[in-house]
Amino acid sequence: MSAASVQESTTPHQGVGPGSNPRAALQNLSVRPVTFKIAKRIVEREHYLHSMPGGSRIALGVFSGDRLLGVVILGAGPSNGYQLVRPATMDDYAALTRLWLDDDLPKNSESRVLGVVLRHLKRHTRIKFLVTYADPAVGHVGTIYQATNWLYTGLSQAAAMLDLGDGIPRHSRSVAHAFGTHSPAHFASHGIDVKRIAQSAKHRYVYFLDRNWTQRLNVPVLPYPKAGQGDGHR
Repeated sequence: MSAASVQESTTPHQGVGPGSNPRAALQNLSVRPVTFKIAKRIVEREHYLHSMPGGSRIALGVFSGDRLLGVVILGAGPSNGYQLVRPATMDDYAALTRLWLDDDLPKNSESRVLGVVLRHLKRHTRIKFLVTYADPAVGHVGTIYQATNWLYTGLSQAAAMLDLGDGIPRHSRSVAHAFGTHSPAHFASHGIDVKRIAQSAKHRYVYFLDRNWTQRLNVPVLPYPKAGQGDGHR
């Protein structure tokens, strides 16, 4: 039975189940692909950002047996993200954009789950390195990335989000993916006044799935930032 068929045949929110042992479930986790339809439904409902990023390339389910306990999304990320490593192309890297875990799993499960995900990507993809971000504006410093030995490369350049008149902030990449453009002039020609919403810079982390590429990193590796008010599910 495929991961997709498992999820499609179950209830929308599925924990480890009555009477089960969450820690035992954590010891027996596996990772396998799920459909984007499944991933989108879960991320929009459960993740604190309630959105599926544009340019998503890989959707993985975190399973204990047939129980879906988490979702991980990897995608294109910032258009210049691959330039952190030279020489590299867009095909050599992916951005980890969403990580959600069922609250029935034990606290501090994120680092173990992320380790399972990283091993899966090493075995089943040709991706050389990953980039991810932690948002200090919501109290995130990247604790789970520090626990799994990602390299900290400082703060990213702050990028504005776009409001298409409905009060929902969207990344320009997601707008372009959905509408074919993020040009304010295009939306203005359709009577939509696009507003730019300022965002704070984010902590940026890099992880090399192929250790032979580590020396290609062309930005400094810095000490990890200190935890402030805690770090939640990414």
